[in-house]
Amino acid sequence: MRCSPSFLALALAAVCAGPASAASPAASLPIGKVQGSGARSPYEGKPVTVEAMVTADLREGLGGVYVQDAGDGDAATSDGLFVRLPDGQAVQVGQWLRISGTVQEQAAGKDSGQSLTALQADKVDTLAARPAPAVTVLADVPASWEALEGMQVRIAAPLTLAGQDGLQRFGELTAAFGGRLWQPSEVAAAGSPEQAAVIADNARRRLRLDDGSSKRDPGGASYLVKGVVLRTGAQLSEVQGIVDQRFDAGYRLQLTAPLRVSTDLRPLQPPTVAGGLRIAAFNLENYFNGDGKGGGYPTLRGAKTPEQQAAQQAKLVTSIASLNADVAALMELENDGYGPGSSIDQLVRALNAGQGKGGDWKFIDAGQGPGDNPIRVGIIYRSAKVSPVGKPAVLEREPFGERSRVPLAQAFRMGRNGAPFVVVANHFKSKGCSEASGANADQNDGQGCWNATRVESARLLHQWLQGDPTGSGSKDAVLLGDFNAYAMEDPIRSLNAEGWQDAFKVAGVQQPYSYVYNGLTGRLDHALLSPGMAARLKGAAEWHINADEADDVGYQDRNVPGPWRSSDHDPLLLGFEP
Repeated sequence: MRCSPSFLALALAAVCAGPASAASPAASLPIGKVQGSGARSPYEGKPVTVEAMVTADLREGLGGVYVQDAGDGDAATSDGLFVRLPDGQAVQVGQWLRISGTVQEQAAGKDSGQSLTALQADKVDTLAARPAPAVTVLADVPASWEALEGMQVRIAAPLTLAGQDGLQRFGELTAAFGGRLWQPSEVAAAGSPEQAAVIADNARRRLRLDDGSSKRDPGGASYLVKGVVLRTGAQLSEVQGIVDQRFDAGYRLQLTAPLRVSTDLRPLQPPTVAGGLRIAAFNLENYFNGDGKGGGYPTLRGAKTPEQQAAQQAKLVTSIASLNADVAALMELENDGYGPGSSIDQLVRALNAGQGKGGDWKFIDAGQGPGDNPIRVGIIYRSAKVSPVGKPAVLEREPFGERSRVPLAQAFRMGRNGAPFVVVANHFKSKGCSEASGANADQNDGQGCWNATRVESARLLHQWLQGDPTGSGSKDAVLLGDFNAYAMEDPIRSLNAEGWQDAFKVAGVQQPYSYVYNGLTGRLDHALLSPGMAARLKGAAEWHINADEADDVGYQDRNVPGPWRSSDHDPLLLGFEP
């Protein structure tokens, strides 16, 4: 049949045109429309097409790529998107693509209730090059991370390294806008509006920095320059990456450029404190020495081999000797007596060996125990500087024993005519929830488990000391050690209410800390003074050789030379009038 103008043109248009042409490609949407302004995409479960540039290829680590388009002009919607490509699809960063697929919401962990908007691609075409989308520059915490999900950002303001406990296992760091993240119960009372405000502020300022991989134990992070020293509190500048949401931890940056880290020098020597009498406290983090003869490894806690124990001991000796204290209260010693080869005997012999012929360290022999917990407290002293007055005293009454470690008290004086003073070594029950029930269960007030036991421990400790257990007649006393309670938690507040004064507050120290856990900074280690001892105080300091260091700096891993990460707690040092 021939086409002729005499036929009805509209009726025969299809015939005259010949065979039907292929369907027109679907119109592309701006990524902002796909993302939407809410937590979930308005196109969830629907097919869409986008045109965007590949900004990060994370297929090996996270199973997809990030893409970003030129934007839709709406600041409330994100212009970036996570895309899972068809198997074998060849793409590279900087390439523009036309991608068709189905919108999905990828759960950001098991319990968060949040999700990452993603595109499961089924068709990908390469496009001609276009100008690269702009990188969003942030000077402070954005009003909405959701509006930046999947986008490239650069943070112009310095971030503070808040924690590095996830570095070895997951290749991630915890950073913060505007300084460290503080344990809420370090700075505000449990259950108070002030505590709630700190929790909210921490959540607002926190940002995870990640390596673009879900692999466990990655053996290093690609964004770290070789040889960089990471210490909590360091400043991170020009941080750049893709805003991501996964792993139950809120928003994070998958870094696309190496981190620039401030050269925050390690404190080579303890801070200077005034006063002729120096008293220290130090949690040794499970100092166990096997059978005391080079065997008996692995031990219940601490070093697993004689070589590890030697490395641990070297770090501890360097730390304790550098403090130049006259008396030191120690926590987490193996509870194995006081005879030759016991943990405290071996430690003191090692300290004296380091001093040569002038070694004058001795330890207080409390007899049996104290207590039958696997770890105990101890007191060591420089016999050329101070002398014990009377006998040691212990409080072996529950909850001291099975739960809190038995406290040890000893009176001393400096020289022949020095005013006597009492040192009390303490280590309260930890926050772990094993076997905790009733009042000791987690009350969800930020104080963890066993708070009731720690409060009772504080009450009994105060009551015991009112009876002058050392028989010295001195009312000048210092409570030292790991109370496993932050400064504004009930056990410490109860002791404060009984007149025991925070040495760091008396000395005017701003924001003291000795422990960093899960990216939060605070104090489990305290020095509490009787009024008479507070009047003698001349200075107080912490030596930050441990809390700010990465775990692998310690003796069980890289064993970096020096005192660094000799424990997980920083030692405390106080100066007094003799």
